[in-house]
Amino acid sequence: MTKKIAITGKNMLNIKNLQAKIEDKKILKGVNLSVPPGEMHVIMGPNGSGKSTLAQCIFSHPTYEITGGTIEFDGHDITTESPDKIAQLGLLMAFQYPQSVPGVSVTNLLKIATSNQLGEKIPLKVFGEKIEKQARKMQLPDEFLTRSLNDGFSGGEKKKAEVLQLSLLNPKFAIFDETDSGLDVDALKIIAGEINELHAGGSGILLITHYQRILSYLKPDAVHVMYQGKIIRSGQQALAEMIEKEGYQDLIK
Repeated sequence: MTKKIAITGKNMLNIKNLQAKIEDKKILKGVNLSVPPGEMHVIMGPNGSGKSTLAQCIFSHPTYEITGGTIEFDGHDITTESPDKIAQLGLLMAFQYPQSVPGVSVTNLLKIATSNQLGEKIPLKVFGEKIEKQARKMQLPDEFLTRSLNDGFSGGEKKKAEVLQLSLLNPKFAIFDETDSGLDVDALKIIAGEINELHAGGSGILLITHYQRILSYLKPDAVHVMYQGKIIRSGQQALAEMIEKEGYQDLIK
């Protein structure tokens, strides 16, 4: 049921000197980041450093104005591209604050999205079996699938719903914007397991997080630290472990 699209770019995601603002406030001040195909990269940083703004700019959120630099995905310049075109290229995001969609069930939304991705209609029985299997794997009750998307969901249910969508759509590249925030340890393990499965299947991953705890279950290829709208340091998992022990102060002096 999944459709694989050939990778055309040298780097799956390539961001050069990205600058952005909201109203008159500059937030991104020259972000440079390259993620090769199939790699998992993590962005950490203190509150207000621009991490979530970066994710929103990659996905062309209208609240933010890009004032300089470029964003390339799989060889395509997506700096000014619309979110639906970006999604069609195979780049998807699990949002930090998922929106409620009253009247549209989780199953119906996912069936439409998957059909659009494949370019063909999917038999309801086949899709129903697939989504039910995935939901059970994520320890979601059967009635969850018939509920309106995110309408009345708890914080943890919203995060699981976002990850469920990405797991079924199997993107080339997935951005997780603080998906681990507010989760109990059981939910955290489930979501980390789904991220690992996407990564093992060939999806590139960009994970934005405040905390090192989710990295206990993941093995990123690189860890980057953002501060005041720029990436100020890059390293491997040891960098995240150092931040967990010592905080950010030594890095941002």
